[in-house]
Amino acid sequence: MKKIVTYAFGTVFLGAAVAWVLTEPRETPPDLLANLTPDLDRGAYVYTAGGCASCHAGSDGNGDSLTGGMAFTSDFGTFYAPNISPDPEQGIGNWSALDLANAMLHGTSPEGQHYYPAFPYVSYAKTDPADVVSLHGYLMALPASSEPSKPHDVGFPFNIRRSLGGWKLLFGSSAGDWVVTDPNMTEEDLKGRYLVEALAHCGECHTPRNALGAMDKSKWLGGAPNPSGRGKIPNITPGTLTWSVEDIAYYLETGFTPDFDSAGGHMAHVVDNFAKLDTSDRDAVAQYLKRVTPVQ
Repeated sequence: MKKIVTYAFGTVFLGAAVAWVLTEPRETPPDLLANLTPDLDRGAYVYTAGGCASCHAGSDGNGDSLTGGMAFTSDFGTFYAPNISPDPEQGIGNWSALDLANAMLHGTSPEGQHYYPAFPYVSYAKTDPADVVSLHGYLMALPASSEPSKPHDVGFPFNIRRSLGGWKLLFGSSAGDWVVTDPNMTEEDLKGRYLVEALAHCGECHTPRNALGAMDKSKWLGGAPNPSGRGKIPNITPGTLTWSVEDIAYYLETGFTPDFDSAGGHMAHVVDNFAKLDTSDRDAVAQYLKRVTPVQ
């Protein structure tokens, strides 16, 4: 009996040790950012395409006042966008470019904790490191705000951050982990893929999720219930969206559909962002969407 107890204890201890190692927050190798310098014009592009202000803008109506506070409801709790202004106390003013890379590419905080995937690092993980460095430089040039971030409203067991390491093992993403991998994609298609799958993180809203809150990539962009409980986020694959490339690009610029309807809700922010990009960017997104596997 003593041997059995000892064996059982050892097995449990070993299992716990392995689980602890596997769920450890990952970080970006510093040499990945070596010799990269910020390009503020490119940083502004990444900021706009990534929709940073759409979630993190404060209630004062200033799109560059990144005080946060927007609520995101889910089955796991309510998450609030934090202050990401360059304030050194309440914002990210003390963050290095490496800290931002850890957050965007691995969902890891400067304190070495897992971020909740309400921050779309599963998509941002595909961001080019040079774009992360440029975004960091741009963010540091924006107005600072001393308004504190609102704490998330998440109960047990979802408030155990370490468990997110296991979630990342199952559902995380990394550079090059593209959903659409057609070898015949053109440069325009690839540009559209980078915008849709990485920077603009379109799949985070338009893709249905499984019971653990991860995107079901077998139904990529196939539509999903609205987390607010009001309506449904549409299917934007060729299985349902019959708009032409020109229709899609025009919608992203103006918010008007071919049926004379207009974008509403959070999509209005997305259109506002895309309207600030180049025509070639909107065309690339439209072209990419035509390459997505249809979901009926």
